Amino acid sequence: MTLEDFFKRIELQYNQQLPFVLYRKPNKTEVKCLLQQSNELFFTSEFTEQGFVFSPFDDREETVLIPLENSESINIPFFTSDVVETSHYESQSVLKAKNHHIKMVNRGVEAIINDSFKKVVLSRMETVSLSEANPISIFKKLLDKYASAFVYCWYHPKVGLWLGATPETLVKIEGNRFSIMALAGTQVYNGTMDVKWQDKEIQEQKIVTDFIVDCLKPSAESIKISDTNTVKAGNLLHLKTMISAHLKSDSNLKKVILAIHPTPAVCGLPKQAAKDFILEHESYNREFYTGFLGELNLETTKTPRSGRRNVENRAYSITKNSTQLYVNLRCMQLLNSEAIIYVGGGVTLSSDPEKEWEETIAKSLVIKSIL
Repeated sequence: MTLEDFFKRIELQYNQQLPFVLYRKPNKTEVKCLLQQSNELFFTSEFTEQGFVFSPFDDREETVLIPLENSESINIPFFTSDVVETSHYESQSVLKAKNHHIKMVNRGVEAIINDSFKKVVLSRMETVSLSEANPISIFKKLLDKYASAFVYCWYHPKVGLWLGATPETLVKIEGNRFSIMALAGTQVYNGTMDVKWQDKEIQEQKIVTDFIVDCLKPSAESIKISDTNTVKAGNLLHLKTMISAHLKSDSNLKKVILAIHPTPAVCGLPKQAAKDFILEHESYNREFYTGFLGELNLETTKTPRSGRRNVENRAYSITKNSTQLYVNLRCMQLLNSEAIIYVGGGVTLSSDPEKEWEETIAKSLVIKSIL
């Protein structure tokens, strides 16, 4: 199958209003897709099935599943063009939206002062009119521009059409080994990775890391925490810490997900108090923004590394079930001829409301720069 035939097959699926997901993992060249054979709406609650999951921010809502057994699976190489990750898009933000966001951040800081919670992540939505609303064309642009992100296009006629290029892994589980990313803190990339982080961003990153470690202790053994590094995601820089461990024999994926989702990186801490504040004060429904998505229990095969010690094992390979879930950030929903863009930021005691607004503007450019 040629690349042209591959995308024609996706277009046919979309025109027939049948569910599908297209995606490419970070720093990979292979694009994968699952093409569901009916328009039935499947859900998972136990996370034991095989397929691709799409889960909302509100963990009381159901997680949508594109099941492997009801879908056609196609993989194909896709090599990106040499596209520079810059943008000349100038935001024409509406004063009303800015005032609302700043007031909401001020309320968040007041709640922190009153000991309601330590951190809350507050977000907003923004609508952009599109001259071309073809999701496949937008997906190709995201592939070209964001090689280090998880890039996806997800469609179900009974749910909606979403695209994104998220920099954040929620969890990767292979056998009984798993790893989780703590990603927090944001500043605009200005040509160098050698930057100074303020106390606000460092504190925000520590809150996320500590929360994940505390949540995993009942389910995990031998937890390891990496050094915190600066990473680039599109036009932005973030602080990243990797946490890895082994699952205990009596633990499972559902238990891990319920413990960590939504993390302080997208909700706040304590989780329930921050979530209640978000649902009360944000003037819209996040839906799948800051939820999670990815491969669920798909088989992966690994061949032992070549070398003297492995000469006799080269012919042998190991097959395990692998789950790779990503936080749905830097995303948009396509509705008619408009793109609904979702952006937010973490609010702590030292937050400056004006800077929090500017952070959402910077994050919106990840999507706006390809529209």
